[in-house]
Amino acid sequence: MPVRDKIETMPRQELKKLQSERLVWQVKRMYERVECFKTRMDEKGLKPEDIKGVEDLHKLPFAYKKDLRDYYPYGLFAEPLTNIKRVHASSGTTGKRIVVGYTENDLEMWANCVARMLEGIGITKDDIFQVAFGYGFFTGGFGLHAGAEKIGATVIPISSGNTALQIQTMIDFKATAICCTPSYAMYLAEEIEKAGVKDQLSLRVGVFGAEPWSESMRKEVENKLGIKAYDIYGLSEILGPGVACECEYQCGMHVWEDNFIVEIIDPETLEVLPEGSTGELVFTTITKEGFPVIRYRTRDICSLEYAPCKCGRTHLRMNKPSGRSDDMLIIRGVNVFPSQIEEVLINIGEGKITPNYLIKVDRVNNNDTFDLEVEMSEDLFADDLKTIALTEKEISEKLRSALGLGVKVHLVNPKSIARSEGKAKRVLDLRKI
Repeated sequence: MPVRDKIETMPRQELKKLQSERLVWQVKRMYERVECFKTRMDEKGLKPEDIKGVEDLHKLPFAYKKDLRDYYPYGLFAEPLTNIKRVHASSGTTGKRIVVGYTENDLEMWANCVARMLEGIGITKDDIFQVAFGYGFFTGGFGLHAGAEKIGATVIPISSGNTALQIQTMIDFKATAICCTPSYAMYLAEEIEKAGVKDQLSLRVGVFGAEPWSESMRKEVENKLGIKAYDIYGLSEILGPGVACECEYQCGMHVWEDNFIVEIIDPETLEVLPEGSTGELVFTTITKEGFPVIRYRTRDICSLEYAPCKCGRTHLRMNKPSGRSDDMLIIRGVNVFPSQIEEVLINIGEGKITPNYLIKVDRVNNNDTFDLEVEMSEDLFADDLKTIALTEKEISEKLRSALGLGVKVHLVNPKSIARSEGKAKRVLDLRKI
């Protein structure tokens, strides 16, 4: 596979023309094959021939995560099951899984997207790539595995979990690259530091995603593991990992626009926002066969960069999502994202606290309570109660300044907040229970 696919540097006018051709093709086949999409098109009085190109995208109906549950398991597939070579799924809050399917062409396209992504951050056939994302129904492990193999890297398919084995494998197999969630990368770093084996690692690069993380957390991971840490973006409903990724300049994640069209909308009015605006990210898949989606609302809040990147790629970049519209907490009328809290905690300073925290929100006498448990470092735990109290006060004041909201901070013992080998659980909102 070439180091830089020529489509990655295609002039934007040509890229738009390609997107238009593929959108027209996708709309026609979905209208003919996907009942839910046809019904919504008909409700709008639209026919496939009304869509001439990307300029007509805004006319099309939105798709929602709820659709995947309503049409469980195969109702949104655009190909017969005989053409579906693999399914992936994630569990849903209603008890029904979100099921997605891939044709042989889809799997090839997916592997190519991930391979582009990995090459963009300098991973080559000479690397030994430890895949610490989960396999099975989750798309993470299989997606990164296929892309790494596509560029010829040696893959260690260790999957998630068993931290001691992860670390020993890194050392014994001389892994040079790793992928997992950023919170698990932090946990690995803690355990490596505790074991005193950092100097035995061969790691130089990490690929992290599947949950939000701040720039401060990136620096923390890079410093503790001695690597370059790159952000990736993907949703099972769109493809899996490989939808977008940073390049070597770490200035936003390139979206592979030959396969996806992205929009930013106002989550309240649903209007498409002008370039540079911050809003909800919406995806349309224009090459996916088995499970295509048109105007899928991700609920992720971010903005897009259209200016040329220093790396030479012409595909637009999405900035790191600041949070999710459905993960956002409204506390006493103030919008709060967990990532805002994480940013403050990491900047408190080395030696006092760890980035492990749990937000607890409740309602007492019709008033919201806002408590935050934060793990102390071993050093602070050994200090006097007065120093601990002053640190709680410092965190509270900085959070009030950042959020415009009072927070009751509780410093808790080291290792007392549950660790996760998958996505970290950061919020306990008892108002919904």
